[in-house]
Amino acid sequence: MNAWLGLSRGIDALNERVGRAVGWLILAMTVISAMNAISRKAFSISSNAFLEVQWYLFAAVFLLAGGSTLLKNGHVRIDLVASRLSERTRLKIELFGTLVFLFPFALLMLRHAWPFFMDAVANREVSINAGGLWVAPVKFLIPAGFALLWLQGLSQAIKVVAALSGRYPADRILSTHGEASAPGAST
Repeated sequence: MNAWLGLSRGIDALNERVGRAVGWLILAMTVISAMNAISRKAFSISSNAFLEVQWYLFAAVFLLAGGSTLLKNGHVRIDLVASRLSERTRLKIELFGTLVFLFPFALLMLRHAWPFFMDAVANREVSINAGGLWVAPVKFLIPAGFALLWLQGLSQAIKVVAALSGRYPADRILSTHGEASAPGAST
């Protein structure tokens, strides 16, 4: 179990780093948006590339932060119902949801998103907008995001199994505050 928990810590650290890096993309989006608005209003200069970069960055934030959000228990849960259940039952529900819903959905998305990305690379696909950008990088975000989400699901499943066997603190998995499940958090 120690090796599995080590793998889980590695996945958690990866998603923590990705989550922090992606946070900076929000600042980049804001700056690009402001520059685009100023250049359009003050100088009547605009570019579709600026607009596309903004939505590329938004896509990166949305897709790449999924694993980090799962790590911090930021996804929507039915806490009103779950809070009335025992800790062990909530852990079993968490494991069931991960195995039955998260894993198959993430794998299905990966299966379909990878050829979608590869097709864009093979055809050197660019946006249909005038001055548009190459679309392969944004299409790559789909399989990358779902791979990170799947990996975090694996980490969560490892921690749940460990918690069910008494080898990991359950409150670090079931916490809805985010800080308790972060790597290196005290128990």
